[in-house]
Amino acid sequence: MTAREIVARFHQMLRRRGEGTLIPWIDPARRSLVASFANRLAKDKPAVRAVIRSPWSNGQTEGQITKLKLVKRQMCGRAKIDLLQARLIGAT
Repeated sequence: MTAREIVARFHQMLRRRGEGTLIPWIDPARRSLVASFANRLAKDKPAVRAVIRSPWSNGQTEGQITKLKLVKRQMCGRAKIDLLQARLIGAT
Protein backbone atom coordinates (compact mmCIF):
# COMPACT_ATOMS: atom_id res chain seq x y z
CA MET A 1 0.00 0.00 0.00
CA THR A 2 1.40 3.41 -0.95
CA ALA A 3 1.75 6.35 1.41
CA ARG A 4 -0.89 8.22 -0.60
CA GLU A 5 -3.43 5.43 -0.06
CA ILE A 6 -2.63 5.29 3.66
CA VAL A 7 -3.07 9.04 4.03
CA ALA A 8 -6.34 8.86 2.09
CA ARG A 9 -7.60 6.12 4.42
CA PHE A 10 -6.64 8.23 7.44
CA HIS A 11 -8.50 11.21 6.00
CA GLN A 12 -11.53 9.02 5.33
CA MET A 13 -11.38 7.68 8.89
CA LEU A 14 -11.46 11.24 10.27
CA ARG A 15 -14.28 12.36 7.98
CA ARG A 16 -16.49 9.36 8.74
CA ARG A 17 -15.55 9.31 12.45
CA GLY A 18 -14.54 5.67 12.17
CA GLU A 19 -12.57 5.19 15.36
CA GLY A 20 -12.89 1.40 14.97
CA THR A 21 -10.64 1.54 11.91
CA LEU A 22 -7.74 3.18 13.77
CA ILE A 23 -5.99 -0.04 14.83
CA PRO A 24 -6.27 -1.70 11.38
CA TRP A 25 -4.93 1.53 9.86
CA ILE A 26 -1.85 1.73 12.13
CA ASP A 27 -0.32 -1.62 11.08
CA PRO A 28 0.11 -0.89 7.34
CA ALA A 29 0.99 2.72 8.11
CA ARG A 30 3.93 1.61 10.26
CA ARG A 31 5.40 -0.11 7.20
CA SER A 32 5.16 2.95 4.93
CA LEU A 33 6.62 6.42 4.53
CA VAL A 34 4.30 7.73 7.26
CA ALA A 35 5.71 5.33 9.86
CA SER A 36 6.83 8.03 12.30
CA PHE A 37 3.34 9.58 12.23
CA ALA A 38 1.70 6.18 12.77
CA ASN A 39 4.06 5.34 15.63
CA ARG A 40 3.22 8.62 17.35
CA LEU A 41 -0.52 7.98 16.99
CA ALA A 42 -0.08 4.44 18.33
CA LYS A 43 1.54 5.80 21.50
CA ASP A 44 -1.56 7.83 22.37
CA LYS A 45 -4.50 5.78 21.08
CA PRO A 46 -7.10 7.00 23.63
CA ALA A 47 -6.47 10.63 22.68
CA VAL A 48 -6.63 9.86 18.95
CA ARG A 49 -9.90 7.98 19.43
CA ALA A 50 -11.31 10.96 21.34
CA VAL A 51 -10.35 13.29 18.49
CA ILE A 52 -12.03 11.06 15.93
CA ARG A 53 -15.20 10.81 18.04
CA SER A 54 -15.46 14.49 18.95
CA PRO A 55 -17.43 16.92 16.78
CA TRP A 56 -15.42 19.86 18.17
CA SER A 57 -12.52 21.57 16.43
CA ASN A 58 -10.11 24.28 17.54
CA GLY A 59 -9.45 25.44 13.97
CA GLN A 60 -11.02 28.87 14.51
CA THR A 61 -8.92 29.48 17.61
CA GLU A 62 -5.72 28.39 15.86
CA GLY A 63 -6.51 30.69 12.94
CA GLN A 64 -6.92 33.70 15.23
CA ILE A 65 -3.65 32.90 17.03
CA THR A 66 -1.81 32.59 13.71
CA LYS A 67 -3.22 35.94 12.59
CA LEU A 68 -2.15 37.59 15.86
CA LYS A 69 1.39 36.22 15.56
CA LEU A 70 1.66 37.38 11.95
CA VAL A 71 0.64 40.94 12.79
CA LYS A 72 2.91 40.94 15.84
CA ARG A 73 5.91 39.89 13.72
CA GLN A 74 5.13 42.51 11.07
CA MET A 75 5.10 45.23 13.72
CA CYS A 76 8.17 44.04 15.60
CA GLY A 77 9.65 47.02 17.47
CA ARG A 78 7.44 49.59 15.74
CA ALA A 79 4.59 50.18 18.13
CA LYS A 80 3.07 49.44 21.46
CA ILE A 81 0.02 47.40 22.40
CA ASP A 82 -2.44 50.14 21.38
CA LEU A 83 -1.46 49.99 17.69
CA LEU A 84 -1.40 46.19 17.75
CA GLN A 85 -4.89 46.20 19.24
CA ALA A 86 -6.11 48.68 16.62
CA ARG A 87 -4.75 46.56 13.76
CA LEU A 88 -6.31 43.37 15.08
CA ILE A 89 -9.71 44.78 15.97
CA GLY A 90 -9.84 46.90 12.80
CA ALA A 91 -8.89 43.98 10.56
CA THR A 92 -11.71 41.70 9.48
